[in-house]
Amino acid sequence: MPWVVATVLIGTGAALVVVSEMDAHNAAFVPPPVELRVAISPADASTGVVPAEPIRVDVMGGTLADVAVTSEDGKVLPGGLSTDGQTWLATQKPAFGTTYRLTATGIGETGPQPISSTFTTVAPKRLVKATSNIGDGDVVGVAAPIEIRFDRRIPEADRAAAEKALAVQTSVPVTGSWGWLPDNDWETGSRVHWRPATYWPAGTTVTVMADTRGVDLGAAGFGSNDLGTTFSIGRSQIVKADVTSHRMVVVRDGQVVSDLPASYGLEADARRVTRNGTHIVMSKSPSVLMTNPTFDYENVLMHWAVRISNNGEFIHANPASGWAQGRSNVTHGCVNLSTANARAYYDTAIYGDPVEVTGSTVPMTRADGDVYDWAIPWEQWQTMSALDDK
Repeated sequence: MPWVVATVLIGTGAALVVVSEMDAHNAAFVPPPVELRVAISPADASTGVVPAEPIRVDVMGGTLADVAVTSEDGKVLPGGLSTDGQTWLATQKPAFGTTYRLTATGIGETGPQPISSTFTTVAPKRLVKATSNIGDGDVVGVAAPIEIRFDRRIPEADRAAAEKALAVQTSVPVTGSWGWLPDNDWETGSRVHWRPATYWPAGTTVTVMADTRGVDLGAAGFGSNDLGTTFSIGRSQIVKADVTSHRMVVVRDGQVVSDLPASYGLEADARRVTRNGTHIVMSKSPSVLMTNPTFDYENVLMHWAVRISNNGEFIHANPASGWAQGRSNVTHGCVNLSTANARAYYDTAIYGDPVEVTGSTVPMTRADGDVYDWAIPWEQWQTMSALDDK
């Protein structure tokens, strides 16, 4: 191998250094510049783009600058650049039926490189609106289910896509699951509930997000909106309603705060039995007109009425059954209290408070209204999710 002799000055003297010709060649080698590579999603000239899919630009071998995604009417889609400058991601979904132009500059070792692309989003024939049963800032009871209701029926094959767009975040760890309830014959839409495995911990802060806008929901159409709500779980208030005791006990934060004489549904008639199982407070009103043609009464005015099921069950005042309260069960399924006791309980009740009815002969089922979540065992509830990884 040939050798090269080089003289190197060291201090005030000089030294001879002998190096190989290969070493000299390697010292002179300069690697070629790294090629800038760009990936854009959706691909250039794409049509029928689903707005729920991410809009992003990635580069390798450089960084991004001046990224802009602009619609035909000049509206700019906001987005953000990663800290390493190599990924830009839109932070807002694009509009339906709109063409967008993406422009950017890629900066690599060979200098700036222009980047451009276009795409057009889908123009759906049908839209599906999602709503929530709990409002932002609400305070609810420890058995409150979260309901996301869609105004069109979601085919079973597309429920997983809808459920993937839903999320629940809690201030403390809470185990829970979404469950799709059967569609009601009298309604045009579908509903999915989220409930914890056991009652919510009191004081929990809950944030629900439904990022459904632009999600393809099959024959139902595309999601029309995103929604979000943050609410809190209030104190724990549980009604213990043992029909055999003829009492209604209210337990707040583990302490009995009232033990009231009550009358429940007449056990001799299955149509009048107060349904066994965990109900929840659904709503309340200081006065309600009650009608039941089967038992020949119509528009009977009752006061301090707390609805606990959609089958007509309330906790309410009824002076007419005062003689039976604390002694026997004579009602048509409601829980009757004295006027004073009903008013006192009414003032404390909030949506989602559990009412645990025990000791009766007829169980609560789907036939008893929209909210029968707690009548379903947790193991069964988990199977009602549409996701494979449930």
